[in-house]
Amino acid sequence: MGEFASGAPGQITVYSIQGCPHCVQAKATLGRLGVPVHDVDVGSHSEVRAKLKELTGRSSVPQIFFNSVYVGGNEELQKLAPEELQRLVSVVQTEPLPADALPLPDKNPSERSDQETDNAAELSLLLREMILKLFSDHLSADGKSVDYKGMSANPAFERYCDLAIQLQRVELLSLSREEKLAFFINIYNALVIHGYLRLGAPTNWWHRYRFFNYVSYLIGGEVFTLQDIENGVLRGNRKGVAQLRRPFSKTDPRLQVALPDVEPLIHFALNCGAKGCPPIKTYTPQDIDSQLRTAAEAFLENDDACVVDSGKGEVQLSQIFKWYRADFGGTDEKLLKWVLDHMSDSPKKTSLQGILSGGKTKVSFLPYDWSSNSSH
Repeated sequence: MGEFASGAPGQITVYSIQGCPHCVQAKATLGRLGVPVHDVDVGSHSEVRAKLKELTGRSSVPQIFFNSVYVGGNEELQKLAPEELQRLVSVVQTEPLPADALPLPDKNPSERSDQETDNAAELSLLLREMILKLFSDHLSADGKSVDYKGMSANPAFERYCDLAIQLQRVELLSLSREEKLAFFINIYNALVIHGYLRLGAPTNWWHRYRFFNYVSYLIGGEVFTLQDIENGVLRGNRKGVAQLRRPFSKTDPRLQVALPDVEPLIHFALNCGAKGCPPIKTYTPQDIDSQLRTAAEAFLENDDACVVDSGKGEVQLSQIFKWYRADFGGTDEKLLKWVLDHMSDSPKKTSLQGILSGGKTKVSFLPYDWSSNSSH
């Protein structure tokens, strides 16, 4: 986001990531205030992300500051009373950015060039960043829908398709666990968007089944569908939802690529294109475990994914925890312990600790929003 022409000595700082609908909506609101807005992409600045979490206690984005006054995320911004919002704008208009404000990086990194590479990690990151940039450019101002038709007509999409052909040259067997996680998460998320662009959004259960079982890339000489990537590779060759058998047979060469064990944290990194899925991000081998942990914390902060009702002694969770219960321990007790262990320190975590210490806790599951985020 560019800065607005203004004589204000202070500024609004919004910490965001590309492709985040809540970030887009927040920046649209802030952009109408007529004061300087500095946008920091925490996806490109891991050191800022760590400091931001330490300062706010939250892993999710966006996070918004008027000078050094912390407002919260997009939900808190939208709920501000007009007089309070005007007061905060006045702070920016009349007071300089204080010395104790969170330091800002010089600028967000420039985009990578779409040059040829057969390095798996570099290629997956490049593809993910390219399609994420496309996604961001065609996200509506309110952050609620994506113009997939406009994306498919963008010349940048054709460049993406040309680059995706290079996936067939990637050497998969030499990848480490961290490289596999980052590579296949990035590719899965890119492939979902690519599938939407080519085939349109699935509209019912049967369409979703076909979409996730047929949309594929040729990677390292083998075909990998979305189902193969999620359940075959990232879940250690486990049966998926409504699947009768494992994705890879004992003689399937793709079995050599599968992780030895399921990694539960992948569920908060995979984005299926529906409105109820976790936020989109890019992942790197060097920081994959901390990035996945952050994704889980951000997911659990969201009341669309986890609601703790102390009065009723009830915890409501995303359907993801129901569909993949085995990945989180298999029982309500183990599931709740996993959730507690992966929450950031917050009032919600304190409430959950209180419920669990009081005895039996009821677990229920929230409705899942399968509706497409397409604007067409």
